[in-house]
Amino acid sequence: MIMPSLSSLRFFNSAAQTGSFVSAAEQLHVTHSAVSRQIRLLEEELGVPLFERRNRAVYLNDAGRYLYKTTSAIFEQLEDTIMHLRSPLNDNVLVVSCEPTIAMKWLIPRLANFYAQYSEITLHLVAAGGPIDFNKEGVDLAFRRDDFHWSKNIYAVKVCDEQIAAVTHQPIKNHSIKQLSTLSRPQAWLDWTRYSGVQLTSTEKSQYEHFYLALQAAQAGLGVTIASFLMVQDELKNQQLTTINGFVKDNSSYYLLSPTEIKPNSKQDKFKTWLTAEIETCLTETKDLVSHSDKIC
Repeated sequence: MIMPSLSSLRFFNSAAQTGSFVSAAEQLHVTHSAVSRQIRLLEEELGVPLFERRNRAVYLNDAGRYLYKTTSAIFEQLEDTIMHLRSPLNDNVLVVSCEPTIAMKWLIPRLANFYAQYSEITLHLVAAGGPIDFNKEGVDLAFRRDDFHWSKNIYAVKVCDEQIAAVTHQPIKNHSIKQLSTLSRPQAWLDWTRYSGVQLTSTEKSQYEHFYLALQAAQAGLGVTIASFLMVQDELKNQQLTTINGFVKDNSSYYLLSPTEIKPNSKQDKFKTWLTAEIETCLTETKDLVSHSDKIC
């Protein structure tokens, strides 16, 4: 007897668990059609239907419930086994994914503070942004802005609201500027204009692939760019950059994402506690750094 593929059983188990082909697709990071195709192939291979399809919704039938009783136990046991095999090797290692500019400009300069508190943890930093597949990328936590939709199966903890500002090497004397933008957040200028209420006239525009390149250009006196408070605090403190009209909230927030709920006193929980405290300190310092002299002259 030829057994069905493990892949098709995994697709089935996810669809049965979520009660939806769409939710299963989100959980597995594949398309809805891929889930439908795998389950159809499994049903053809077994010779029996597993779902009832009514009004664009799916429901397990008797055969499906019978199979799910077995697959749910198997995949749960398989996941526990893999976690057990990995944990002795990586007990003290925490892999954190973070957007490159925030990692470079804010997180890395503060890691000495983290190690001073939690010397038993070795932090591996992965520079990445946007959607994340925890299973494929081997990441424990991801620090992300909520500019995309993540699966409802991902555990998310809000860390802080985003605050953005127009930053430049020196205060500008009028509303005319050279506008520096980034491909990674193309709506940044529109968001800043909307929430700050300030309309600046761009005499010239220049686009960069990443925020850290646009910030370097602004620091070199090449123009004005939009930045998160997490990207420029040290530059504001060292007076390498200044803001135009201070920081404004842009209706987005930063979250710490995890594939499972963060357990108390775990290495993930320790990083969350430290990160939250550091950002609170950063917010307080940012308010102190932004003065009335930042207003447009």
